[in-house]
Amino acid sequence: MSTVSTEIQGDIAVVTVNNPPVNALSHSVRAGLSDAMKTLSANDAVKAVVIACEGRTFIAGADIREFGKPMQEPHLPDVVNEIEAMEKPVVAAIHGTALGGGLEVALSCHYRVALTSAKIGLPEVKLGILPGAGGTQRLPRIAGPANALDAIISGRHVSAKEAKSWGVLDELVEDDLLAAAIACAKEATKKGPRRTGEIEIDGSAFGDEFFAGFRKSIARQTRGYFAPERCVQCVEAAVKLPLAEGLKRERELFYECAQNPQSRALQHMFFAERQVSRIPGIDKDTPRRAIKKVGIIGAGTMGGGIAMNFANVGIPVTLLEVQQEALERGLGVVRKNYERSAAKGKLTAEQVEGLMGQFTGTLSYDDLSDCDLIIEAVFETMEIKKKVFTELDRVAKDGAILASNTSYLDVNEIAACTKRPEDVLGLHFFSPANVMRLLEIVRADKTAPDVLATCVDLAKAIRKVGVVAGVCHGFIGNRMLSPYGREASLAVIEGAKPEEVDVALFNFGMPMGPMTMSDMAGVDIGYLNRQGMGRENYETKAYDWVDRLVEQGRKGLKVGKGIYTYAEGDRTPQPDPAVMAIIEEESAKLGIERKAIPAEDIVERCMMALINEGAKILGEGKAYRASDIDVVYVNGYGYPPYRGGPMHYADSIGLEKVYAKICAFAETFGPRWWQPAPLLKELAEAGKSFADYDRENAG
Repeated sequence: MSTVSTEIQGDIAVVTVNNPPVNALSHSVRAGLSDAMKTLSANDAVKAVVIACEGRTFIAGADIREFGKPMQEPHLPDVVNEIEAMEKPVVAAIHGTALGGGLEVALSCHYRVALTSAKIGLPEVKLGILPGAGGTQRLPRIAGPANALDAIISGRHVSAKEAKSWGVLDELVEDDLLAAAIACAKEATKKGPRRTGEIEIDGSAFGDEFFAGFRKSIARQTRGYFAPERCVQCVEAAVKLPLAEGLKRERELFYECAQNPQSRALQHMFFAERQVSRIPGIDKDTPRRAIKKVGIIGAGTMGGGIAMNFANVGIPVTLLEVQQEALERGLGVVRKNYERSAAKGKLTAEQVEGLMGQFTGTLSYDDLSDCDLIIEAVFETMEIKKKVFTELDRVAKDGAILASNTSYLDVNEIAACTKRPEDVLGLHFFSPANVMRLLEIVRADKTAPDVLATCVDLAKAIRKVGVVAGVCHGFIGNRMLSPYGREASLAVIEGAKPEEVDVALFNFGMPMGPMTMSDMAGVDIGYLNRQGMGRENYETKAYDWVDRLVEQGRKGLKVGKGIYTYAEGDRTPQPDPAVMAIIEEESAKLGIERKAIPAEDIVERCMMALINEGAKILGEGKAYRASDIDVVYVNGYGYPPYRGGPMHYADSIGLEKVYAKICAFAETFGPRWWQPAPLLKELAEAGKSFADYDRENAG
């Protein structure tokens, strides 16, 4: 069946795209639209054209199967120019989403009718590129440069109502879209084509000062990214140049972006996030358990945040605490979070009350007996976790899924204290749990396939990126965080100032340096963890200086002093000479001659430590794919998406070079912490990449 068909209704031609599931602009669609325009242009009986789509959406963008391959003619810029040049009016009938090239097709049409539920957008910047088929030139002409910049730089979905207020949509209808589009086309035969590209922009309000102000306003959110600045330059071209010259400039800047390593990294992340739900042994035929009610144990910051995820999608939550005061405090924090959203206009007062109506507070485990899923979010000690699960084993109904929010602990050991280990797994949410996208789904040795499948689906339902991990200390993310933090702390004891380490990694693209992150999380958390490990199990010289700070009461931001000091009411870290004195004392005690460490050396050591640990995790089968590790680090730890995660970053360097560097570190610093991962050695010697490993071992 053809992906593009034409039906003549009187003097109106309806050109329909049918390319499931999202009517992507594959070669057959581009060729079909081009052929239809040529044929209809020559048909004197046809007075106007409607472009519509079958299925659940209008054209929702490029065909991802064609990414990275040579594009076949006709190219999309030629197709949209052909549509716009039609002498007969062309109307776009938009439902679902018109995204990327789909919106560029719609903008090349002379009129646009949409369902009120439709959305439009140009999300290319999220893939490290820019709209390359006239989107940066036509959208500013019809919506204005300010609105166009907002849409292009954010890549967000714009509602039909907002798009109409911008002038992008001519008419909104509740139903019978095709009939409305045909009526619009009939009316358009009286007015003729109205070409978006011929609209002139009044540039008087959009000079250099306007663009300088806009650049300043986005500087923080676009730090390190290549494509956003090129998007701004494209809109500048739309303001200053005729359409033909603007389109030429758009193509030049599009190719600059496409050839930049960031586009490959961001496209890697795009595909990686879509791979995480593919689990060996799990498919569409694997049974799922119904999750209609959820219990959460612990109403603290983490428990309350976890609960919000379920309430937000209409799943009732029973929140358990041991004391009424703690329960009321926890529910109060949840309410404040929703009220904060309401103050920003994201929720109405009625919606806040509706969401709070999803919560039931209790002090009794017995009230969890009708829950389909119960998640504990209590203190991170095995003894407490076991007590909780022993009690859950008593009260939970048959078939209930029992989950631990543990960050580090052995889920197999937790499961073993129940009579139903097949129903137990880890669901490791990241703080703040109602905001962070990542959810590590920890598959214990006896976790039943239907339990795992249910939780993988549930992650999507609560709008999380769920990555399955095996049981090991810290799973994927926190296990890798340990060597990263170790190397950062070693750099300090060897000669770098804490702020120099932070600046080096911030400039690499991390949202904050490890010293600032430690202060924010609480320096005492790592201290308590080390106390339980025993000195023989960690690199003491990396942390003795940190432990001295904690023992002096410097626990981090929460008490106003940690590795840095903080003015009251101010979260800005300030270097403290007293901390440097302690660092220098510890260096002298260890016989270390302090010396300056270049920023690139700090970054290299931290990144190599991450990569090597990631390779160990992958080789041990604790992650299914290298790309899963990238998803964890980008979504849970702020690794810059434009570098594609640590494993993709390793591939971009070349695994032979990475392996050689880690071997050199083993020579310099000793093999204890720098033993190369066996899988890394194997891949490097075979001239392969982590991407090759994923392709060869795809489950």
